[in-house]
Amino acid sequence: MKTWIHSLLAAFLVTLMAAPAVQAEIAVIANSANAEASLSAKQVKKIFLGKKNAFPGGGAAKPVDQKEGGTIRNAFYQKVANKNPDAMKGYWTKMIFSGKASPPNAVEDDAAVKAWVASHKEGIGYVDKSAVDGSVKVLLTLP
Repeated sequence: MKTWIHSLLAAFLVTLMAAPAVQAEIAVIANSANAEASLSAKQVKKIFLGKKNAFPGGGAAKPVDQKEGGTIRNAFYQKVANKNPDAMKGYWTKMIFSGKASPPNAVEDDAAVKAWVASHKEGIGYVDKSAVDGSVKVLLTLP
């Protein structure tokens, strides 16, 4: 019995340790006509948390989110803002209630984000890096 419990615990720990290595890289993307060559994680954070509505070069920035509860969305906010899904809900509740900002509109998945960004000159979004193609440009890659 004791050996069985130890084996189960060991398998669980191996799974936990391997999980971060499986996570995909996230690409922060913009419309291909966007003048910015790159952004820092801090700049992206300010845009997606409603603290800035323009790119550093002065052009308007309109972020688009992925659907709530999605793996890419959760990983993005954890990496950029160090916030889990519950913390993000709390953040947006506070921002909306105070009238300071409202959350970005959300679309279904990587393909929808890419299509939206490609069709909006001011668009900025995030997708799994493997979804990037010539219709958008990458401003930042998050490991």
